[in-house]
Amino acid sequence: MTRRLAYLLVPLLLAAAGCTATAEEPAGPAPATRAERPSPFADCAPLTVTPASAAPAPAGAAGAELPDLTLNCFTGGAPVRVRDVKGPAVINVWASWCAPCRKELPAFQRLSERADGRFQVIGVNSRDSRGGAQSIGEDFGVGFPMLVDQGDAFQRSLERNAFPLTVLVDADGRIRHVDATGALDDDRLAKLVRTHLGVTV
Repeated sequence: MTRRLAYLLVPLLLAAAGCTATAEEPAGPAPATRAERPSPFADCAPLTVTPASAAPAPAGAAGAELPDLTLNCFTGGAPVRVRDVKGPAVINVWASWCAPCRKELPAFQRLSERADGRFQVIGVNSRDSRGGAQSIGEDFGVGFPMLVDQGDAFQRSLERNAFPLTVLVDADGRIRHVDATGALDDDRLAKLVRTHLGVTV
């Protein structure tokens, strides 16, 4: 009987000792989740400032204005009124779950690096989770400013429902072209920018 009692008590004593030891150990910092990491994307404040060496709007018929809606910036700060975004600009609408979006994002990052103050490259992350966007931004080294559109208001305002979607905006803030042909590569992007914004990259 005594031996049986000992067998029953030993696990309880060990469990109690383990809990006590764990409770007395200093608590270390919790491991950071991807969402707690610094954002890979740039701040959105410069979006409403004309690019330093902005290319003038090409001659031709004026397009429609950008939608009159306000979107949050991925990095926080003041929300951005889309109509206040200063062109020239190339706006890429994407989501982390969209395979063609993931395929073309590196080309948009390279385009932003070649812009050289003549135009802005802007992302609009749509119908996505913050964690998914954060992960793709980190994995692909995407650093241009990112607006967040949880309810796809931007696409609906353009009467488009495609992923990915690319919008080219001239220096007057007018939409010159909307592309929904699928994943764009460096050559196709360069041709679109040259044709619709008058800038060679």
